[in-house]
Amino acid sequence: VSGAVREQLDVLRSRMKNHDLLYRQWGLCDIDPMGRHTAFNLYGPPGTGKTMCVEVLAAEWGMPIIDVNYAEIESKYVGDTGKNIVAAFAAAKEQNALLFFDEADALFAKRTEVSGSNDRYSNSETAYLLQKVEEYDGMSILATNLYANFDPAFLRRITYSVHMESPDEEARYALWTGILPAEAEVDPQIDFRFLADTFELSGSNIKAILYSAAYMAGSESAPMGIGHVVRAMQYEYRKLGMYVDVSQFGPYASYLAPQ
Repeated sequence: VSGAVREQLDVLRSRMKNHDLLYRQWGLCDIDPMGRHTAFNLYGPPGTGKTMCVEVLAAEWGMPIIDVNYAEIESKYVGDTGKNIVAAFAAAKEQNALLFFDEADALFAKRTEVSGSNDRYSNSETAYLLQKVEEYDGMSILATNLYANFDPAFLRRITYSVHMESPDEEARYALWTGILPAEAEVDPQIDFRFLADTFELSGSNIKAILYSAAYMAGSESAPMGIGHVVRAMQYEYRKLGMYVDVSQFGPYASYLAPQ
């Protein structure tokens, strides 16, 4: 992540670390009883590492993650949506878990003018979800690609909002060299610096490429080498419908499969 994003994440870490001190020992809870929650929003284009960031933070804090998405919360049966919302927050409280709302703009969408019963019901769901977030004495993290779709009332309840940017060369190098576990058998001659500097890939792309390359290597009972990585990159480009520029691969172009 960039320096600005890292700084904001450090502020969030500090808030979590000092939460009990401020709200219990300093008495902030007495004057701001609805301020016990922390709602943190990560927004930006797909593949900028929002989900990966949540996983890293949860691991750092030793907290399980409860994923909440639109399909799990929304119900075609009147009344069930509210029950699903209550169940999600109850489970998070019981497990001392981090509530993660992926594609959160669908859940916290702007309320519309009421022109029928469907609008009224949808607006009441959004209002109820906003209420539960504000009442929740814990951590909620949201991720969205469409920040502008949030209801303004929810934006006022967000503690921090961070724009996740596409990784630069240094961030890409950290991803190339840090995603796989230390136990993974990786050829030390792989030029990850070349890969980071040459290919403007997102964090999710790099993760997918490394996993694919690792499976290739495993099927050959061999350490993961540059050939596995290059072929995995070619497959990832094809999956995304992106053009593979052979010249970009320089001395490693020979590892590419015929196009």
